[in-house]
Amino acid sequence: MDLKSINEQLKDQHPSEIIKWALSVAKKPLLSTNFGPREASILHAVTQEAADIPVVWIDSGYNTKFTYEHALFTIAQLKLNVHTYVPKQSVAYRNVVLGIPEPDTPEHKLFTEQVKLEPFARAMKDFAPDVWFTNLRKGQTAYRDGLELVTQGKDGILKVCPFLFWSDTDIDAYLNENHLQSEDRYYDPTKVLANRECGLHTQ
Repeated sequence: MDLKSINEQLKDQHPSEIIKWALSVAKKPLLSTNFGPREASILHAVTQEAADIPVVWIDSGYNTKFTYEHALFTIAQLKLNVHTYVPKQSVAYRNVVLGIPEPDTPEHKLFTEQVKLEPFARAMKDFAPDVWFTNLRKGQTAYRDGLELVTQGKDGILKVCPFLFWSDTDIDAYLNENHLQSEDRYYDPTKVLANRECGLHTQ
């Protein structure tokens, strides 16, 4: 697959056209979400083209009540086929033995592995997708600034970011147009700062 040519062809296309292309080459597509800020955009756009696509949600157990309420609302609104994955350790247990460590420490690396990376790896093993839709966008982190619309990981999975070139303003207009909510009080303890990567997308 000539990804350079594909990205060149898709770069000026609307997200819906990018999604249609990706679905045309997919046998086992997958969509992931954290139900955080502006996530309803990709959930809506992808399910408009593939209503029953599996949606993986890694629930670390540390979401706020606002995020849980938003998730329940959006799942019902879009009739999402959600599959929730949780860590093997409970929050109560982890609060005693580990807590939420400071970023950039060995303890925080272990914390991230437990609450996000391991559950996500489990989900990917269960679904074994060939195409993975995610809502990464340029301007979010230095890593994401270097992404293309379509990339291929070492595992052979095509990662597709239909809204990669869209600004916050563009996304907000999309949300308003389609009567969708955004959960702006979302907090991710594996990232702490919005411009940090937790490692899920960089593997």
